Amino acid sequence: MNTPASRQGNLIRYIFYLIGYLMVAGAFKLVTMNSPIHIWDLILFITISLMVLLFFIYRFNREQRFFDRSYSGSWLNNFGLIIASTIVITVLRIFVSWLQSTGKLKMYHFQIAYLQHESTLAYWFLVLALGVVIPVLQEFLITGFLFNYAFRKNTVMTAVLGIIVSGILFSLLNWQDSIALLLVNALFGAIFAWSYLHTQTIWMPIYLAVLNSVILIIMT
Repeated sequence: MNTPASRQGNLIRYIFYLIGYLMVAGAFKLVTMNSPIHIWDLILFITISLMVLLFFIYRFNREQRFFDRSYSGSWLNNFGLIIASTIVITVLRIFVSWLQSTGKLKMYHFQIAYLQHESTLAYWFLVLALGVVIPVLQEFLITGFLFNYAFRKNTVMTAVLGIIVSGILFSLLNWQDSIALLLVNALFGAIFAWSYLHTQTIWMPIYLAVLNSVILIIMT
């Protein structure tokens, strides 16, 4: 029950982590429901986010001792991959924004809401929440914990299946009323998952997810 090899324990833990993420998502929704932003709603979001984030980091690091990593170097050692991945994510995100500006793709839900209630505080809250906090939690949930629990076998088939599932979950967590945007999000999620498998460190997909989200907000 206490190790990632226990299916029952993994399911219980994953549900618990999902509940933690949903608490943060709910607090985010509470903040964005009001314009202007209420300070106590903001404090609640920050408090819940810090608690869940610290818990995720603690649990993920604790569970890593059960795995024998074939790649032991720092993700910063692979500087070429970081640069290449940064360029790919940046170009893809700018291309998607261009498609949105030409009307070929719909706007994201948060973009529509923000444009209706523009303010400096709302902008910086989006940078903090959607640009940093939520992407980090999502990568722990649908990449780190997911692969630790459900896709542990060292085979190509397992890796491909894990990447696909992670991409789909990323799209679902960032739900949009557009099939095209759902596919776009799934592609980004799959890229993040691939980077995790390639570097075997959670910080690479977290970096790419934050980069993707920050560019998305800037391009709004």
